[in-house]
Amino acid sequence: MNEDWKAFLKDEFKKPYFARIKENYVLALKNKALIYPPARLVFNAFNLSSLNSIKVVLLGQDPYHKPAQAMGLSFSVPNGVALPPSLRNIFKELHSDLGISLNSSGDLSKWARQGVLLLNSILTVEANKPASHSNFGWQDFTDAVISKLSCEKEGLIFLLWGRFAKTKKTLIDTKKHFLLEAAHPSPLARGGFLGCRHFSKANELLQKLNKEPIEWDLSK
Repeated sequence: MNEDWKAFLKDEFKKPYFARIKENYVLALKNKALIYPPARLVFNAFNLSSLNSIKVVLLGQDPYHKPAQAMGLSFSVPNGVALPPSLRNIFKELHSDLGISLNSSGDLSKWARQGVLLLNSILTVEANKPASHSNFGWQDFTDAVISKLSCEKEGLIFLLWGRFAKTKKTLIDTKKHFLLEAAHPSPLARGGFLGCRHFSKANELLQKLNKEPIEWDLSK
């Protein structure tokens, strides 16, 4: 993890729950579990988005559980991997909202480098077993991340997509930050996400805050 995030979160690493996370992770490895994302990418969201660059926080639930998909960024898949259904709907909304051409690459690293924290609540998963690491303690850690960002930063834009993400509202000081809520982009939400216009709305807020807007177009 980047040094700025290490310093920001140093107290969390000393807490008993974080020791339990490590114990659960090591035990899963000893039991020969195949875990996604690869160990080097578990904290990828923090490595690609420096603490001082954060403008937008996009919350996901847990990593993709199919081979080669998870890369430590919520909703993102590596270049060359077929787009999951939720990501296809995200790109459809980008096209509808901002006229951005549909992209064949689902790698959202460019967003992360501009200050979009692509944070899953649960940072690891066992192959083919969605939410299998929901009892590891990761949510204690990521809830602390959200709370500390809310407390110590100002003017962040939180994108809360779906019921799970919306449960994190209680961690965010809405007097200091902005919430944009929508249905989950999954097709299971029956199109409820489409038409939310969160990408243009986020940029409008950033411009009002005299911050550089996000270049959402991944092809540029």
